[in-house]
This record gives sequence, structure tokens and C-alpha cells, in this order.
Amino acid sequence: MARLLSINVGLPRDIAWQGRTVHTGIWKAPVEGPRRARRLNIEGDGQGDVAGHGGEQRAVYVYQDESYRYWQEHLGRSNFVRGQFGENFTVAGLADTEVCIGDRYRIGSALFEVTQPRVTCYRLGIRMEESDMAALLVKHGRPGFYFRVIEEGDVEAGDEIARVASGPESMSVSEINALLYLPPHPRESLERALRIPALSRGWRRSFEALLAQTNNPAGGNAGLGPAASASLAWRGFRPFRVSRKIVESSNVTSLILEPADGHPAAVALPGQFVIIGLGPPATPAMVRSYSLSSHGDAASYRLSIKRDEHGTASTYVADELRPGDVVQLGAPRGSFTLRQDTRPVVLLSTGIGTTPVLAMLHALAAEGSSRDIWWLHGARNGREHAFASEVRELLAKLAHHHSHVCYSNPDPGDRLKMDFDSAGHLDAALLLQLNVPQDGDFYLCGSAAFMSNLTTGLRAWDIAPDRIHTELFSAGPSLTPGIAASPNRPAHAPPGPPGIGPMVSFARSGLNVRWGPSYASLLELAEACEVPVRWSCRTGVCHNCESGLVAGDVSYRPGPLDAPADGNVLICCAHPQSDVVIDL
Repeated sequence: MARLLSINVGLPRDIAWQGRTVHTGIWKAPVEGPRRARRLNIEGDGQGDVAGHGGEQRAVYVYQDESYRYWQEHLGRSNFVRGQFGENFTVAGLADTEVCIGDRYRIGSALFEVTQPRVTCYRLGIRMEESDMAALLVKHGRPGFYFRVIEEGDVEAGDEIARVASGPESMSVSEINALLYLPPHPRESLERALRIPALSRGWRRSFEALLAQTNNPAGGNAGLGPAASASLAWRGFRPFRVSRKIVESSNVTSLILEPADGHPAAVALPGQFVIIGLGPPATPAMVRSYSLSSHGDAASYRLSIKRDEHGTASTYVADELRPGDVVQLGAPRGSFTLRQDTRPVVLLSTGIGTTPVLAMLHALAAEGSSRDIWWLHGARNGREHAFASEVRELLAKLAHHHSHVCYSNPDPGDRLKMDFDSAGHLDAALLLQLNVPQDGDFYLCGSAAFMSNLTTGLRAWDIAPDRIHTELFSAGPSLTPGIAASPNRPAHAPPGPPGIGPMVSFARSGLNVRWGPSYASLLELAEACEVPVRWSCRTGVCHNCESGLVAGDVSYRPGPLDAPADGNVLICCAHPQSDVVIDL
């Protein structure tokens, strides 16, 4: 008979780690006497990161005494105490290989249900003083698992644990854990897992993504990271010649680029972007990320670039780049692409954010789409309103189209109801006023504030998150769970003497720096440069750090448990082996 050996609780605390402050509840300590098991946690317990831990489906974390003994031998340690792994229940029995998702257990007067394996993060490494611990738990098949509280009640160390119901499909915690984190991901097993009602929502979404990906072997692990929308047409950079240069508005210049190596390009998906290397020969390239502004074919691409007063690359494009010049181009990439469906399409943009949704409008017009198409755009005034006549021509080819243009600061010569439709800003209140259909797919591109505000407004409409698609031109928002917030600063060279290793280019941040031996990974270099990054485990497990690898080669230490998508890199455990360009 399985038995509850210890109840461990602890409230979140702030700790110092690598010069930062981490808010975490992973420190748990045994308590005496009975404790109430409530819907969200054990009495007296708390979580520091409620996005990753806690909640109804992760109310109680369970770890086994047998795994304690295993890790003591494997790590050569003898200083473990109950609660060492951040668990609420330390138990005898209930091995991960035997407990199944959906099993129900009676402990004391409470009833529990198994919902998912543990999702490990870097904080376990801090608590264990083993930086690779998150990966080790998965590699060795000893993650532990979470309980949902079905019936609240009192529990106490020494209580027997009785299984009162078995989960359908009989899929163990270890099996479910490996199905997400380790290749292969058999379709039959994914379908079995999705038939388990008790499986938590997060794991269900991951398995649904893996199931949808089964015909795209180059897509990496779609259950964890950004799946590749399609295999990249080429690796690294290819030379493209500027065949034409077009002034679109007072601050936007378009480049028509054609392959200069005698080979055709590749048809880009509407909404994708490319990484471009700019600059005179024999000088370090200015590496930047720009969306394609037309439905790219195999003959040429169009990039449309807004001049930034302090932008060296955009100034170079506007003032120095000439037809006939050669630039270096990475293959089209990105998952902000037009979905094939019959639902209405709502294209929302401000300023230069119009470029990827303009490519989508080109694609819809080319196919003579019968869908309900809405074009909603915001500009400062007519001088800065690029592609106005082009958009009108495209909309005229569509049977069911609607358009509304806002000028936030119209010039005296701008004509209301002719050049623009209203003065002000494009926001959710305007969408409601225009009766924009709520059953459509919404594609947003513009400033971070525009997309954040509009996304919030759309979700208030109860628009499903999977129908709100966004694209940022700048570096994306960071994800550093548990780390205390700090002021945002522009990316910069790291402190100290420059490195002597390969050149690392952060394309979205416009930064080129040399690799140095003091960094344990590309993630650490990015953090030293204050490049916005996303991560959780820092050991190649969770794929939150997965980013586009545009050019160059990397090695991994430690090796990731599952490979990233084709053309991507896990920066948390990657080291450059040559000059690299990363989409960050």
C-alpha cells in the first residue's frame, strides 16, 4: 500500500541568482499534523509563478521517496531533505511508471486525480544546485506528477494512499512525459492521450499541436516550441540584386530584389519575413528583419522599409543603396501567415505594419477570394500613408470587401471620406462601431502598444486566442519566469572587453557582437546584451527559447532532448561554431 510520508509547504520568497532576483515558491518544508487539501493548493502553500505552477489542475505536486534514493546515488549526494524537489507530497510508492493520468486516489478525507507530469524549469536547478536538473528529470523518466483536488479534505503524513479509480487508456506519467518531450511522437499515442478527460489543458494543447504536425517532420516539436510553417527554401544567405527602388511615401522605400546567383527564389507564404544583410562590401553587414510586402513568387521579392531617423540600416536603404547593388538574403520564414479557411479575414495594421498584411491582401486578390475581407489601417497622415492606391486596386478585385483608414494627425490637404475615413486611432471601440464580424480571423501588425491594446480588446469580445494572429517587427516580448522586472533598455554590446570568437548577429535588435568564452550559451550572451529573450528550463527541454537560426552553425551543450524546427536554434544550450545570425 502506498503511503504519504510527508506534507511539504512553503510560501514564495525572493532569492538572489546570477545577479538577478527570482521570486519562487520551490522551497518547501515538512509540516506536522493534518493539513487541508483545497481546490488550488495545500493549506499554507503558495506558488511564485502561477503561470507555470499551481492552479486547479496543478494543485498538489507529488514526488516519490524511491526517486529520492535514485538521485542520491546518481548525483552522489546525501544531503536531501523532504520537499527538496518542491513537492507537496513525498510518497512511498506511486512510481511514475505505474501511476496513470486520470487515476484517482483517496488520501485521508480528500480525493485526488492525476492530471499531468511535472513541467520542470530552471528553479529546480537552483534549489537542487544542479543546473541540468530540469533535463535530468525528463531524461531519466522521473518527473513526478500533479494532483487535482476532486474532493477537499484533510490529509496527514502517515495516511495510506488508496487508488479508487483507474484512468482511461492506462497511459503512465512516464509515458505521457516522454510523449511530449522525447522523439518520436507516435500518432496513435497522441490520439490515446487526447482521449483522457483528466489530462490538463496545457498538455492537451501540446498534444493537439503535435498531432497536427505529424506530416511535417522538419517542424521540430510543435507541442513545445514554434513549429516551422514550412521547410526553409535555403540555409544561410543568398545574393539578391536590387532591380528597382520605389518611393512609396515620405518615409517608406520599397526594394524589388531578384536572385543574383542564377537560381530561382522560392514562393513565400503571405505574411512571412526575410533577414537581409546590408552595407557596402568589405564592411560588417547590417543584419535586419523585414516582412515581404507582396505575395512573393520565385522571380522576385519586395521589401518595404520605413526610414527611421536614427536607423543606420533604413537610412542606408533610402540614401545609399542603388539599383544593381547586391544584398544578402535569408529564406522566407515565420508563422504569421494567412490561414486557409472560409471565415472572414480582418487585416489590421498601423504604419509600416501594413507590409505583411498587404502581402496577405495580394494573395486574397490573386485567388479572387469570396471571403469577407476587412482592411483596417492607421497612419499619421496622407504623406506617410504608403500603398493607398495599391490597396484600393486590390480591394476592387474582391467581391466582399470593407475598408476603413484612420489618420491620427491629418494634414490640412488630407480629404475626409476620400483619403481617409476617420480621424483618430484604430482600436477595439472603432471595430465595434464598424460591426466587424466576430467570427473572423484577425491579423494584427504594428507597434507593440497597438497590438497589445487591440489584442486585449479582441479578447474582451471573446475572440478565441487561436484566431488572433500577431507579428512584431522589433524584438518580441521577453519571457523570464520569476525574474523581477527591470527597466527596458535598447540592446547593446556586452560589458567588458569584446570577445574574439565568431560574430553573433541579433537581427531584430540590430546588434553584432563577438562571442567570448565567458558565456555558457547564446542565451547568456543575449542576456548580457539585454536582447529580449524567452526561456524557462535553460537546459534544452522546454523550447521556450527556440529562435530562428538564419545563418551559421551551432553545437549544443547539453544536447536538447528533442531537436528544434528546421532553421531554428535552442539558444539556452547552443554555442556558435561559426558566425551566426539569430532572429532576435
